Amino acid sequence: MNEKPIQERRIRAVLRAGSIVFGLSALVLIGFPAFFNQLLGLPASAALDWAMRMIGITLVALAGNMLSVSIKGSAESVLFSGKVMLISAAALGILTLLIPAPLGWFTYLYAAVGFGFSAAYAWALRK
Repeated sequence: MNEKPIQERRIRAVLRAGSIVFGLSALVLIGFPAFFNQLLGLPASAALDWAMRMIGITLVALAGNMLSVSIKGSAESVLFSGKVMLISAAALGILTLLIPAPLGWFTYLYAAVGFGFSAAYAWALRK
């Protein structure tokens, strides 16, 4: 029987879920950056829209990598990715709350997504 350990299966599942969420965020950032900025309470500008599109392209790469690791990654790469994503997701939540704009419902929701994924990785990484 070649069943993967429960910890590895949990991390793979969180990576897959994260790839979907980041992939959807990437599509919104690339296609509708002004809308995303408006939801975050950021001022409209061509430069900020461009920066959000660049972030969106980076999220495409991240989402693809997360999906790839979740499907084909070795046990060691899955564990490493889980640890990196635990820290990165928490940092996303913190940085979202430090946004240089008034905090609104979407900002809190977006921060909660980051903290939620960080908690999910912490749950998945436990032995």
